[in-house]
Amino acid sequence: MIPINLSIDCVILGFDNDQKLKVLLIKKIINKNNDYQYALPGDLLKYDEDLLEGGKRILKSLTSLENIYLKQFHAFGNPKRTKQKKDQSWLRLYRKKPKERVVTIGYIALVNMEEYNPQASSFAFQAEWIDIKDVSNDLAFDHNHILSYGIEYLREQIDHKLISNLLPSKFTLSQLQNLYEILLDEKLDKRNFRKNISKIDVIRKTNEKQEGVRHKPAYLYTYDL
Repeated sequence: MIPINLSIDCVILGFDNDQKLKVLLIKKIINKNNDYQYALPGDLLKYDEDLLEGGKRILKSLTSLENIYLKQFHAFGNPKRTKQKKDQSWLRLYRKKPKERVVTIGYIALVNMEEYNPQASSFAFQAEWIDIKDVSNDLAFDHNHILSYGIEYLREQIDHKLISNLLPSKFTLSQLQNLYEILLDEKLDKRNFRKNISKIDVIRKTNEKQEGVRHKPAYLYTYDL
């Protein structure tokens, strides 16, 4: 029987005031020379632990973030995913059996960065938001693949429970379109976008309008989830 460990890796995406999509990464020491490496927040699941609860525990233990809606999006089980030299170096520092196979479950979340202040702990000595376009191609293990898969999943699914976390409780359609364009990485036609949004039951138009703007105030919308 081949020993298999189960882990959780979290793709936490944030939307900032600069209108850029960022991912939360941790830094971890990978050898005795204090060389470091960026990684998604992740760790092994405990033997008797529920997957989602494990994901929440791991995220909190490494970044201090909690009370976040996490959604499972894929499992990653390539038997060679932890076998690279740089990864084995780290595993030898923290694992009793570094050569054992590790299958990981990916969870994704979208958060308003202004509401969360990551604080690194455990084996992470730093946690920081990195612009998606600036992420290096040498993240730990297969985390570049996990991150890319998570973003593609988000673009294909357009999960409104995830997206709602990036917006204020009441927002304009322009704010929503801007967020869509950042997530999809493409420009959308304003008229078609609004036509399609009007068909989504969970997005509700309110009787309120913007205040304190120089242009004609727009109606505010809200999510009814």
